[in-house]
Amino acid sequence: MKFINLHTHNFTNSDSVLELVNQYPNEFDATIPFYSIGIHPWHIAEDRIAEDLMIIESKLKERNCLAIGECGLDKRIEIALELQLQVFEKQLALAEKYKKPVVIHCVAAFQELIEIKNRLEISVPMLIHGFSKNDLLAKQLINNGFYLSFGKYLLRKPELERIFKSIPNNRFFLETDTMEDGIQAVYSLAAKYKNIEIEQLQKQIRSNFEEVFKRDID
Repeated sequence: MKFINLHTHNFTNSDSVLELVNQYPNEFDATIPFYSIGIHPWHIAEDRIAEDLMIIESKLKERNCLAIGECGLDKRIEIALELQLQVFEKQLALAEKYKKPVVIHCVAAFQELIEIKNRLEISVPMLIHGFSKNDLLAKQLINNGFYLSFGKYLLRKPELERIFKSIPNNRFFLETDTMEDGIQAVYSLAAKYKNIEIEQLQKQIRSNFEEVFKRDID
């Protein structure tokens, strides 16, 4: 059974892993089999927003484009939050139009994120990648319909064990993001924390994937 890597910047082309590879509109690689595509808040270029959105929309029509993102909000960068909000909301509109899930980058802006989801009545799944925060925020996000994806911080922050254990099994994913460790290392620790076999964890995440992305895994 395949491992599912919800979010990675490092395409390995491994037969044993289904990788959702992050792509940027101006650096698109057509050889990658499954990908998400979006404008990351770090990489917003005002003179290219319209062009980037056109590229994203064209790719969202393709079957192997599984999601939009990563996109989102980051209060710890110099790019104005107002501009980030505008770009994010335009991408959410595309997600709704093409019924694609959204892979989200969020730093210090979770309350804004929840407000946007509810105000715009977003119906597609929204997945927080690289979750590393506290149990109260995790519960709030789950209660507001978000999915949480865990990766490098699960490996590096032992205090996440208690939080990860509390996440309902049908509401989480695993990822590698930019780290060199393989997805198998994340699955191994996650299975230990959940007190289940890796094969059982693979089945659960496969079920979550098929529910969120509305497609079977070959």
